[in-house]
Amino acid sequence: MKREQLSVDFCVVGGGLAGLLAAVAAARGGAKVVLMQDRPVLGGNCSSEIRMWVRGAHGDQNHEGGLLEELELNSIANNPRCNFSLWDAVLYDLAVSEPNLTLLLNCSCLDAEVRDGALVSVTGWQLTTYTYITVQARLFADCSGDAILSDLTGASVRIGRESREEFGEDIEPEQADCKTMGLSCLIQARETDGPVPFTPPPFAEKFPDDASFPYRQVDLKNSLENYWWMELGGAQDSLHDTEKIKKRLLSLAYGVWDHIKNHGDHGAENWALEWVGFLPGKRESRRYVCDHTMTQQEVQDGGHFEDIVAYGGWALDDHHPDGFDYPGPPNINHPAPSPYGIPYRSLCVRDLSNLFCAGRNIGVTHIALSAVRVMATCALEGQAVGTAAAMAVAENCGIREISVRRLQEKLMEDGCYLPGLTRELSGLTRAAECSLPEKRRAVLLDGVERDLDGICHHIETGPEETVSFRWAEPVRLGKLRIVLDTDLSRRTVSSDPALRRFPMRCNEPLSFSGVRVPATLARTVLIQAVRPDGSVREISVRDNHQGLLRIPVEETVREVCVRFSETNGAEKAGIFTIEALG
Repeated sequence: MKREQLSVDFCVVGGGLAGLLAAVAAARGGAKVVLMQDRPVLGGNCSSEIRMWVRGAHGDQNHEGGLLEELELNSIANNPRCNFSLWDAVLYDLAVSEPNLTLLLNCSCLDAEVRDGALVSVTGWQLTTYTYITVQARLFADCSGDAILSDLTGASVRIGRESREEFGEDIEPEQADCKTMGLSCLIQARETDGPVPFTPPPFAEKFPDDASFPYRQVDLKNSLENYWWMELGGAQDSLHDTEKIKKRLLSLAYGVWDHIKNHGDHGAENWALEWVGFLPGKRESRRYVCDHTMTQQEVQDGGHFEDIVAYGGWALDDHHPDGFDYPGPPNINHPAPSPYGIPYRSLCVRDLSNLFCAGRNIGVTHIALSAVRVMATCALEGQAVGTAAAMAVAENCGIREISVRRLQEKLMEDGCYLPGLTRELSGLTRAAECSLPEKRRAVLLDGVERDLDGICHHIETGPEETVSFRWAEPVRLGKLRIVLDTDLSRRTVSSDPALRRFPMRCNEPLSFSGVRVPATLARTVLIQAVRPDGSVREISVRDNHQGLLRIPVEETVREVCVRFSETNGAEKAGIFTIEALG
């Protein structure tokens, strides 16, 4: 068989949202990166192969930012009908657009070399090219979900539910066990303008009446209904029994659709089964033992960590291990605040000096995982890990030697919200005289880049207003960093509340109208850079659909003037920050 070898700064194993954003963040930070993914597409549980919706923190103003919002806004602009194949393309484009990133798709990690407590290389088998590819790197991240590198390196992991006593978690069982949350094969349906018959395949289970689904709801017109409760395998081995579990899941999926179409009154006459997932979506398997194990109490107390680098806001959403076979409620949501912090220490694998983790395999207990496992939260962890890796590469230091405070500052600069922290704007910005009245100027420059606790931290500006910054002496202006109002509540994105959390659909009724770019977002930005001799260089950003803009200027100026001449539908544009950077 053919063999290849690559040498890079940072190797990420697993191309779900956590792994993708870890790789992109590191590549943008200047590191040479390989992303090894065992599937033909990126996205993991939210890819076209599985189609679980992306979910994260509850609350209008807790919507995730950073690279995840960049992806989301790209999808809203370029994929308004929420087509999953186009969503795959949005994810793929993010990866292949980075010159520092080498993408290895269809490549399953199957070997690793460890030397003196550090990973040296990993080897993958690329099915499409029949090639073994060995990647040597200084740093690694396991974002595989299943903690594949634990098997290959011997790094310690946790499996199943801890005892109630071990961490003082009253939700956990009295005795520890190996039971997990289960797997699901999802289905999607589409409404048509006429009757569509359905004949189930012979292997489909039979569900003759509604009593077959205790505590499970069937609602075709609900775009949030993807039948996640067709869940099995938590009482089995969620790794090694996957194919056995999938066989039953497929029988269940086709059987449920047969019931909807042919048994009972579900208003399904004109509905067609559009898609069935043959790759199970997994909620839980192995979790690394990290420098810190986050617990139920820390989630419920708000996660007030000094080394916060990400946050969650999903409830402690514990699924019963028996899944569909359990006659009671399929899950129990125990209360948790939104948001709660996630510490850097829970992303550093204890047993290896150069291995990060991000996603559903981070250092948490089972019950804490039930909250932090959702994909928007995993994505934030991925960006934190990638940013930390780039810093460690640039500073030629270990992952535990970087400044966490500088990491936090970099994450906030890149659009990530870290609850409890405020970003201080550049000295160049604070040294300028701003044309705005004092009250509005204070809001624009307060370093808080979302509205919080009922307090408005943005200004609104119409097409005729210019915001200018003038310096007493000429300064070198490298770029402008502008943070725009992306309507974090997403009320202007869709009339369907289900699509405000993330632009991904499940069922598609005839009334589905797609999504729209947030109306509050500035579409056109006009900039005048006034040089010391009075000449003016004009710069424009047009057809904008992003909330974080870094606009190159690279001029010596005495003044810069910014005007938001057009929005994506609102009367005025919302602006959180205009920052001058050297």
